Amino acid sequence: MAFAMPMAFSVWTALLNNFVIEMAGFTGVEIGWLHSIREIPGLLAVGVIFVLLFVREQLLALLSLILLGIASGLTAFFPQFGGIIILTFLASIGFHYFEAANQSLQLQWIDKKVAPQTLGWISAVGSFSSLVAYGTLVVTWKAFNLSFGFVYLTSGAITVLIAVLCLLFYPRFETPRVQINKVIIRKKYWLYYALQVMSGARRQIFLVFAAFMMVEKFSFQVHEVTILFLLNFIVSMLFAPIVGKAINLFGERWILIVEYVGLTIIFLAYAGIYYFDWTVTIGIILFIANHLFFSMSFAIKTYFQKIAEPYDIGSSVAVAFTINHIPAVFLPAVLGYIWIVEPSGIFVMAALMALLSLILAFFVPRNPEPGTETILNIRKRNRE
Repeated sequence: MAFAMPMAFSVWTALLNNFVIEMAGFTGVEIGWLHSIREIPGLLAVGVIFVLLFVREQLLALLSLILLGIASGLTAFFPQFGGIIILTFLASIGFHYFEAANQSLQLQWIDKKVAPQTLGWISAVGSFSSLVAYGTLVVTWKAFNLSFGFVYLTSGAITVLIAVLCLLFYPRFETPRVQINKVIIRKKYWLYYALQVMSGARRQIFLVFAAFMMVEKFSFQVHEVTILFLLNFIVSMLFAPIVGKAINLFGERWILIVEYVGLTIIFLAYAGIYYFDWTVTIGIILFIANHLFFSMSFAIKTYFQKIAEPYDIGSSVAVAFTINHIPAVFLPAVLGYIWIVEPSGIFVMAALMALLSLILAFFVPRNPEPGTETILNIRKRNRE
């Protein structure tokens, strides 16, 4: 599953900005609305809890992959705003419901002691899948004069094929604990929820506007954007297992602190591209560095795994996934209007979000566990 999802999603992402600009005439306003609508299923991911009353998580994850593959594969056949919006929405349902189920299953199936390294390797497999997709696209796009339709259809079909094979031949895995099938928001997880909100806001700015900047400001073509994503995933594939080891060695607190310091600097530098008219080389370096620091974010997952009650994981992950997407629904649409006036302002806002995340990271204890969810719990016990 870790290999199948990026086949459709990574290709969709790589082609998106060129496709909507060249074929549909999108500006910052339309791209903002597209991404806001794309994130609505993420906001509704809490609905996974109710779906699981009728469908097992493993089956839900595979069916969601099939929907993602079909919808993304048909994207180029409807090059109008309405068609792109509808197919994007359907693909997004598949993507977000897969991610919600997938993250929950990872935290339930993987032992806490090996979770950071295992999640690092799973992330590396996903990066390798993207690497294969991007590498093939770079080599063949100009050489064979490929069309958007052919590439979207092929990548979507591969995802569907892998999901169907998994559906037919994978054994039915049992989860170690029965999960609570209702919406629960626990006060003791407040820091996890806050980190998720800020992560969703920052990531959305990067996903929507960083790549759009490379096409709009620096006139990147499809193969050039794809090379950029290719470099990103080579770095991530090599770096993610190292992050897993670093989490085991230094703990989630310090990994998150390093991530947020780095992201603050990077987003301010993005703004500098517009203030100081820096060259495309700076843009490329920042784009890759941005992705590198984002690959450290699964420290939030392992932090939650350590503080969560085992029976809470399925419900809490779905709730957190929804919380993560609250800013993702309205930010792109609002920021799309700001983009056409002052693009640099968006990146300054992202830097401020990274600073707020940094403050939150200092509340993560060195050794998180149930009862020690934040450093405030430790101080409270010491006073008592």
